[in-house]
Amino acid sequence: MSLQVTVDYLPAKERLDTLFALTGDLFPAMSAIGMEMENRVRGHFETETDPLGLPWAEWKPSTAANYPKDGHKKLLDRFGDMYEGASHSADSNSVTIGFDRDYAAYHEFGTEHMERRGLLFADPESGTIAPDDELAIIDIVELVFLQAAR
Repeated sequence: MSLQVTVDYLPAKERLDTLFALTGDLFPAMSAIGMEMENRVRGHFETETDPLGLPWAEWKPSTAANYPKDGHKKLLDRFGDMYEGASHSADSNSVTIGFDRDYAAYHEFGTEHMERRGLLFADPESGTIAPDDELAIIDIVELVFLQAAR
């Protein structure tokens, strides 16, 4: 599962366009955005909250009853596979943030039988990220732009 964000915020888009014109390479910005978002996703595992800061739904009794005895006993962290599988990859004009486990999508969107426990999106249906994540991305773009403009 990966996240695709299109920059609609005009000042950030203008900065990215200018940065690309200056350097021809957005890799430093994309890499920094990827690392920031990956760290934010990992933070959701630690706080057991979604990108808007809302607590994840507790386990259903049937899940708690069938939880493996050697598990970590934390929401979305039976053995650490999803946490460890969070990653990002960047190139000169894009960044991908996601997981190496397909079942991460079930947690992100929820299912008929399972509550949503968001990791990437504020609203997975619209594909929007949380305002705090958006501001962090804008700050990164601005910082990389200022460094390149020196």
